[in-house]
Amino acid sequence: MSLSFLDPSVTTSKSVAMAPRPESLAGKTVGLFDNTKEQADIVLEALGEELMRSHGVREVITRRGIHYSKPAPLEIVEEMARKCDIVICALGG
Repeated sequence: MSLSFLDPSVTTSKSVAMAPRPESLAGKTVGLFDNTKEQADIVLEALGEELMRSHGVREVITRRGIHYSKPAPLEIVEEMARKCDIVICALGG
């Protein structure tokens, strides 16, 4: 009798570079994406206010996903890519 093991993890040989980081957030538009987990909206609201107050962020755009187990809708991804200089995703819990 033999045992077989399946490895469910995904392996990839493709390396993805990190996006460049802005030196400052002053005058930038920041997107905040709520993944629908508990209290993510509260965290993002406080974060948006603090970014504007302390870091000179010009505008905060907040969007909410359908469900945390689903990817962000393409329309939201495209809108945020078009309108935002930087996007932060909240993972509530």
